[in-house]
This record gives sequence, C-alpha cells and structure tokens, in this order.
Amino acid sequence: MTQTPTPLHGASPIHETVREHYAERIKNSASCCGPSDCCSTDSNLYPADLLATLPAGESAISYGCGDPITLASLEPGQTVLDLGSGAGLDCFFAAKKVGATGHVIGVDMTPEMIERATSSAQRMGITNVEFRQGYLEDLPVESNSVDVIISNCVINLSPDKSKVFAEAFRVLRSPDPKSGKPGGKLAVSDIVTDGPLPEAVKQSLSAWAGCVAGAVEAKDYIGMMEAVGFTDIAINPVFFD
Repeated sequence: MTQTPTPLHGASPIHETVREHYAERIKNSASCCGPSDCCSTDSNLYPADLLATLPAGESAISYGCGDPITLASLEPGQTVLDLGSGAGLDCFFAAKKVGATGHVIGVDMTPEMIERATSSAQRMGITNVEFRQGYLEDLPVESNSVDVIISNCVINLSPDKSKVFAEAFRVLRSPDPKSGKPGGKLAVSDIVTDGPLPEAVKQSLSAWAGCVAGAVEAKDYIGMMEAVGFTDIAINPVFFD
C-alpha cells in the first residue's frame, strides 16, 4: 500500500492538478496527451532493439516525449534515478541496461502510478528496480548516491524547476579526484520553447497537466541547470509545430 506524500510547504495547486490528471490517465489506461498537447504516445519514441527487451506480451505504456535511455548511454552496475517514473517503462528499460549489479529507482508523486509500476515490475520479475513516492522538488533519495538521472517529459510539469535541478544535483555522485571517476550525469527528454508562452496558457492548470504551460524557454532551462552546478550541458532539439 502507498501513502500520499506530505504536501510541500507552500505547494502550488499545480501539483494536485497534475497528480489528479495522471491518476485518471493510468486508471483508464489513457495517454497523458490531448489534441492540443505536444507529447507523444507512440512506442516508436524508442528504437526497436530497446522495445524488444520488454517481455513478450508487455505493452510499452509511455507518457513521455523522447528516449532518455539511449541518451543516457547506461552501463552495467550503475545506479539510475528516474524523475517522474510514471508507469515504470523507462525504469524497466534502464534495469535491463544496468543489469543485476545495477539498481534503478523511480520517483513519482502519483500513488496510482507507483502501484502500477510496482505491480508491473513484480509481474515481469524485474528485481533491480524500486519505486518511491515523492516530489521531484524534495527527492526521497540520499545525497551523492546516483550515477545517472533520467527523466521523460516530467520536469516541465514542476512549478519549481530550479528546485528540481538542485535536488538532482544533490543526489548525483560527485567527481572522485582520487580515482578519476567523473561525476553523475543527467539525461532528460523534455518540452522547452524557443520563445515565451502566452500568459493565458501559463495560467491554465489543464495546460500544465498537458505538458504545455510549464514549458520554459530553452535558455532559461539551461540557466537553471547551470545555476545549481551542472556543466557540459547540451541540447538536441526536436521541433513540434
């Protein structure tokens, strides 16, 4: 059984709107996307060889907009954290990549998503993955404990993206000068804009839940990452009309 996380101090109604939206989607096995949204529901977000790692008969339920798994170039033995893990698809792909010596943690604020992801992992016999309920702005993860963070069309849903990036930086491993091992890596598929959104859209709670109103300009997205300490930042843009 899962419990609803304690609300963040001063949390915006955006959290509750988004949580209700995705709870309804998973209950009805529906997409997060509507006719006016810019995310994708197609399993062709992922290469065929990655989809083939799912057990026969399992469906690829995706609420994302890209393929952070390929972007992350995961290696055996790594500890991976998925921000906004949803029904668990990217966690399952990551679990296969890191192998038995690796570990995958999915964090999501929606109880129904945690329940679905946990039951799917049990059904598929995936033992190197776990799901924790919590906010991206206050991760239930120890500092300096994660090799790679992935996220798929979720950070744009947060009303405090700077806090999300600060938390991500906190939990990633720091570089080890003695061994020469580099620090942790953040690999994200997300929605950004190349210009400001209309104010009416930014104030729409339904547009927040649909991955639209929370999108910020790419330069601001990068600026928030740089402000908390991330370096070597690169963007590979895919444009939507």
